[in-house]
Amino acid sequence: MRIHHYKIKIEWTGNNGTGTSGYTAYSRSHQLSAENKTSPVQLSSDPHFRGDLAKYNPEELLVASLSSCHMLWYLHLCSDAGIIIQKYEDEPEGFMEEGGNLPGRFTKVILRPKVRISSGDIEKAKSLHQDANEKCFIANSVNFPMEHEAEIIYV
Repeated sequence: MRIHHYKIKIEWTGNNGTGTSGYTAYSRSHQLSAENKTSPVQLSSDPHFRGDLAKYNPEELLVASLSSCHMLWYLHLCSDAGIIIQKYEDEPEGFMEEGGNLPGRFTKVILRPKVRISSGDIEKAKSLHQDANEKCFIANSVNFPMEHEAEIIYV
């Protein structure tokens, strides 16, 4: 068994002078950085939780991680299967519910990849989305369903 280690740094940058002296006294701004990365990513909380709309929030990063991991596995599997992809883009959506007796939680994520292929079996290209989902490390780490609404077109 191989163990992979991921080390990042999260730094809160939202002290407006009085720290967390009150719920409205501080900004939710923070930044993500890691060794050997070119620049930090500016983050905040979701605007519904007093965050900055112009910055990425943890919920968006989770959806992005699922989409990115899926895409990387899908590209790998298509390459192995002789399917030549010319373009891949995704507009995923995550759904989180809040309220009731449970804390907020994601209920599902829908990936909507638009794939342009120039060679290979289109039905195989469609089926490889399920295989990619089964191999994706991030998808295997969440407790909510992942759906796929893929569009595959020959170019």
